[in-house]
Amino acid sequence: MKKTFSIVQGPATADISLAFLLVGVTYDRKMRVWILFVLCLAGNAFAASITEEPPIVEEEEPILEEALPEVGSNPVQVEIGEFDEAIEVVEDNLNEENPCLNHHCKKGKVCEVDEENTPMCVCQDPTSCPAAIGEYEHVCANDNTTYDSSCHFFAHKCSLEGTKKGHKLHLDYIGSCKFIEPCLDVELSEFPLRMRDWLKNVLVTLYERDEENNMLTEKQKLRVKKIYENEKRLQAGEHSLDLLAHDFEKNYNMYIFPVHWQFGQLDQHPIDGFLSHTELAPLRAPLIPMEHCTTRFFDQCDSDNDKYIALEEWAGCFGIKDQDVDKDMVI
Repeated sequence: MKKTFSIVQGPATADISLAFLLVGVTYDRKMRVWILFVLCLAGNAFAASITEEPPIVEEEEPILEEALPEVGSNPVQVEIGEFDEAIEVVEDNLNEENPCLNHHCKKGKVCEVDEENTPMCVCQDPTSCPAAIGEYEHVCANDNTTYDSSCHFFAHKCSLEGTKKGHKLHLDYIGSCKFIEPCLDVELSEFPLRMRDWLKNVLVTLYERDEENNMLTEKQKLRVKKIYENEKRLQAGEHSLDLLAHDFEKNYNMYIFPVHWQFGQLDQHPIDGFLSHTELAPLRAPLIPMEHCTTRFFDQCDSDNDKYIALEEWAGCFGIKDQDVDKDMVI
């Protein structure tokens, strides 16, 4: 059974204009929308650094698979950090004398001042969250509960802070909760074929449309230029799985950098050479409803079950040989 990556609508990002650069690309409709999202991710990946809360060691609990279904930072146009529980936000206040003006609070919390006018972060009242405009704003948590929006979810999670239930509660994917069919072994083997080809085409498109938009660094452009100018490159389009597998075998070198590049795009909070559940969320959250093998794929990547995906594990999931894994390529 053949599948293609697709996307659902979501709130626009600060750099959503970058997404429209791909409108003219000759991908099928679903693939095109998928790429719109990653451009937004690439455009914002170098934004303010974000500090992730230290993990709490608990009894065996697979962090990458939580009875959940999404794609995250690829299929949906969402702000970077939309699914990051450690992201900090600044209260919008024009009064320069307000102590909360420069006081940062993570998702689910807002700044208030005490009797001594000292700023502090308190859990946000869910009723203060903007009403959801449409179904696309709904999110599903790993407890199979649908929330009106990510704002409502994080406000609720904050109210459970310090409890075991609160620690285990995570935003799972975009959209209302629904049944996610099991991923068969044969389907799991097909997943990286499409993913690798997609990553390569995203980079080529960024290179073609970059100009002065700074979507790629100079070092990245040099890497992608070699792929772009290679006459053997499989052009973007809808290809059979057999052709994708054949192209990976014959033009293996073209896929090495795209896999490293995507790892670097996700490894941001903090940049430490490992992908946490939170860092994977922008890629997983929108993908799960459309690609039901997403959760199993990323769970399989964590081969040592330490709840983090190292570069070597990530590259191995996409078929990159051990000798070709290079940390200096994550640029």
